[in-house]
Amino acid sequence: MVRVLLVDDEALLRMGFRLVLEAEPGLRVVGEAADGADAVAAVRRLRPDVVLMDVRMPHVDGIEATRRILDADPDARVLILTTFDLDEYAFAALRAGASGFLLKNARPAELVAAVRAVAAGDSVVAPRVTRRLLDIFAHHLPEPDGSPVVDPVLASLSPRERQVLERLGQGMSNAEIAAELYLSETTVKSHVSHLLAKLGIRDRVQAVILAYERGIVGPLTQPPDESLDARTPRHGRAGTDDRRS
Repeated sequence: MVRVLLVDDEALLRMGFRLVLEAEPGLRVVGEAADGADAVAAVRRLRPDVVLMDVRMPHVDGIEATRRILDADPDARVLILTTFDLDEYAFAALRAGASGFLLKNARPAELVAAVRAVAAGDSVVAPRVTRRLLDIFAHHLPEPDGSPVVDPVLASLSPRERQVLERLGQGMSNAEIAAELYLSETTVKSHVSHLLAKLGIRDRVQAVILAYERGIVGPLTQPPDESLDARTPRHGRAGTDDRRS
């Protein structure tokens, strides 16, 4: 059973999310909060598997609430909700450690898929939001005729790990990376876990941001598909599976 906490200052939206989620087997809404301060307290009290977090709320907003939740429990899973796909506040929440980014106009099936993916340890970012990330961080990329600055953190990666990071930045799943690099999915998963540890980042979302910031992934020439990217394999919590990968 995936236990979900709903955080939004609009009661009607919380009701709608509750109806969608509780209509699905294996999902249960264990609580609601109308602002970030209440959300932090509710997480401590209820220990949900996933926090569905609005960004713009009175008093304590979703960014600060996400930061406080992750500071207290680095393994907490927060899925950011926002009305606008170009929302610098939501991106700040991703930097604070959120596991994904979902638009409020997402279809019910996309909401359900995103909650299940985040609960399983995966990350979810809509492809068009990934494009907005590139737009925001494009000014960090080197000039075409300039030499890239050697980053000591990236220098710690092996050539294969850099190849995997590049494909993470392109939004590929483990299966897609395995097929392109002629590796097994288990090997790809191992590379992902190792590079996340070396880079000091917690999940695939932050890997995408870092890949764009460091110029590992260049500007897209075609707009990506508008559907929610929930293609990454759904890994459970049991066994030796690394939730960050």
